[in-house]
Amino acid sequence: MENSTSSGSNIHYKLPFKFGLGGVPLGNEFAMVTDKDAYAILEAAWSAGIRYYDVSPWYGLGLAERRYGNFLHNKKRSEYVISSKVGKLLKASTTAKNRELFPFSPSPNDVIFDYTSSGVRRSIEDSLQRLGIDSLDIVFVHDISSDNKLLPSSWQEQFDIAAKGAFPELTRMREAGLIKGWGIGVNTPEPILRVLREADPDVCLMASQYSLIDHKNALNQLFPAVRGKNASLVVGSSLNAGFISGSPRYNYGKESYKIPTEFLEKRTKLREVAANHGVDLRTAALQFSASPDVAAALVVGASSEQQILADYTSMQTRIPSEFWAELKAQQLIQQNAPTPA
Repeated sequence: MENSTSSGSNIHYKLPFKFGLGGVPLGNEFAMVTDKDAYAILEAAWSAGIRYYDVSPWYGLGLAERRYGNFLHNKKRSEYVISSKVGKLLKASTTAKNRELFPFSPSPNDVIFDYTSSGVRRSIEDSLQRLGIDSLDIVFVHDISSDNKLLPSSWQEQFDIAAKGAFPELTRMREAGLIKGWGIGVNTPEPILRVLREADPDVCLMASQYSLIDHKNALNQLFPAVRGKNASLVVGSSLNAGFISGSPRYNYGKESYKIPTEFLEKRTKLREVAANHGVDLRTAALQFSASPDVAAALVVGASSEQQILADYTSMQTRIPSEFWAELKAQQLIQQNAPTPA
């Protein structure tokens, strides 16, 4: 297969925006967010000039897509980029177990995993209806990864289904101009490395893998493979689901409260260095995750309009080079890790 976005081309789709708003909090993943607050967040993001939005059927089992759609359907479609995900079909049911998955979401849906070609088409059609728009820019095959304990069989078996179904179907859709690009969205590196070897993705969503706390593997193993395929990455969860900025959880899942001691100790050291240089650690974490050349965009979640405005402001704030130098001197970040100019 050619490394192409269309027949005869060797250039993959590149995101035009470096900063985006993610949909996890607006799916009520961690806490109750009202419709009023959700629309205030979206309005604040739009007013600040944010024009990349990442959602998924999974976030609140349809709740996030409906909220984004209610906001975006009156906006000019050419003015923003939106990505959503496939692999999880939603089905309304009076016996839905949605509260077990998203206790703060009012969704009536159950989730059905489907990485086949027909499942991809169905998922995209359903997303477009919930969003109230006519097209997606980027499609990520979602959570086909070892950390997804809800898969009906091993992630490798589900990946094999996607390799025969979802991946070639999305390539056909890209070449037909129905989408601009595709990839996978996962929390572990192995599936991204495998899809780079076996298929032709444009951009992959790499969540929870490149942060101030944990970045060695992505830096030294994943990034070279991405460069070799002329692909790129959307970086998510740069704060490890809020851990770096003080959350009592690390990343996602039912046991996210079980935080390794080494991570707690590292956060304390990072805070000390930040305080010594008058640097906001959250700001530093966001900028660090956006710095690699393979990072096409950084996506952040927000549970309030103040939070998304603070994150946007952080991306414009200058951090002294001495701060980054001390992090490397204390071996808190890798010596070859790129840092903001």
